[in-house]
Amino acid sequence: MLEAVNEIYTPNSSKTMFERYTEKARRTIFFARYEASQYGSPYIETEHLLLGLLREDRALTTRFLGKTNIEPGIRAEIERRIPPRERISTSVEVPLTADCKTVLNLAVESAERLGHRHVGTEHLLIGILRVEESVAAQILRARGASLETVQDQIAKGWRPFYTRGGTGSPSLTLDSFLGGLHGVHSQELASFFAKNAEFVDASGKRWNREETVKRFETILAPYAKKNATYLVESTLTESPEIFVATVLWKNALLASEQRSWMQRMTVTLIPKEAEWEILLVQVTPVLPA
Repeated sequence: MLEAVNEIYTPNSSKTMFERYTEKARRTIFFARYEASQYGSPYIETEHLLLGLLREDRALTTRFLGKTNIEPGIRAEIERRIPPRERISTSVEVPLTADCKTVLNLAVESAERLGHRHVGTEHLLIGILRVEESVAAQILRARGASLETVQDQIAKGWRPFYTRGGTGSPSLTLDSFLGGLHGVHSQELASFFAKNAEFVDASGKRWNREETVKRFETILAPYAKKNATYLVESTLTESPEIFVATVLWKNALLASEQRSWMQRMTVTLIPKEAEWEILLVQVTPVLPA
């Protein structure tokens, strides 16, 4: 992912700069490149970066925009302003506009000003809002996003990686859990699991909730690796009673586990009051073809 991001933004940048970006921030830029190609744009614009942010970090955008399904409306607004053209192949080089480069630089500046060693999606959001005349900033402001509010809450330590509490969205709960695997303590991740939850690891061993929480750092170690990446592959079932999705993991292997280079994680969630909880996680190895 780092190499792909560097290919997008090579002028006036360095590998060191992007090494500070979290995996979610890098994927946001990668998705922005994809959105530009789908809209037939010869450049990655701020609106494509915003769409990438909506794809990658729904916990963040929901927190500051107050809705769980805002992407369709924002996408429609973008298409009213800039009608789509013929799609461009993803193999064609698509550079960032000056405004987008400014957003990335302001994201780094914002992280430094806040004393954060990483550059995350929250800093990208601040960067977008600081480029006030950009299409993305105008759309965000029209939906109630305030630069001052975002900066203030991020400065106070709000963390978008594992937010819990009254979201009412199983996909948001899943996103928050997956995002938290890279640096959240076991007692915090434990709150995502139902009392009768089970975790089935790649070897087929079944762990109950108590065993899973007790050995969190061991069982979930592969997914906490810095180079471990995931993609929410598909939603198998979605109803008021149950939510089932598959997540494809790459590089989620320890040195002693070289049976496959990818794993598929099937996650089942059930509702509890205003929240959703994980009932079952089942991991299966994806063997090379």
